[in-house]
Amino acid sequence: MMITKFEMRFAGTGGQGIILAGIILAEAALLDGKNSVETQSYGPEARGGASKSEVIISDDIIDYPKVQKPDILAVLSQKAYIMYKNDLKSDGIVVADNSIIANDNAVNKVFLLPIIETAKNDVGSLFTANIVLLGAVAELTRIVSKESLLKAIIQKVPKDTVKLNEKALEAGYSIAGNVLIKIG
Repeated sequence: MMITKFEMRFAGTGGQGIILAGIILAEAALLDGKNSVETQSYGPEARGGASKSEVIISDDIIDYPKVQKPDILAVLSQKAYIMYKNDLKSDGIVVADNSIIANDNAVNKVFLLPIIETAKNDVGSLFTANIVLLGAVAELTRIVSKESLLKAIIQKVPKDTVKLNEKALEAGYSIAGNVLIKIG
């Protein structure tokens, strides 16, 4: 994908791996030779509080590290969707778990995918939902290469979970690819 500047926000609740997903995406962009910055914020609760990770990827110098109007909002919780949907660019895209109710006209395009179900049933671990989401976003945007995402995952996850996370990434690419086939 040819880009000048791409802004992305991952959002969910604490414990869903939202921040790790953003870190991996930013690292993959660097591996692809692009500039990237990742910022994060989370509530004081260890699990269950609000959590977000913002990534800016650019071919040029990034002069401000905060996402203003995301091109993509990737969410794993209803609360996160409600909190951040109105920040999207007018042509922004939401990639969300299919448990999220997104029946309003606040956004242009919404992809509701079985992210949590896929992590739990197909991958075998609910804790990989963040990587399934990351794979879906990568397939839909082509903002980073799959090879760089795999390298970033290997660098950032515990060694004993690499294979599981690789499986989760493939599952994310697959569920997004199925959607693209249907609308293509």
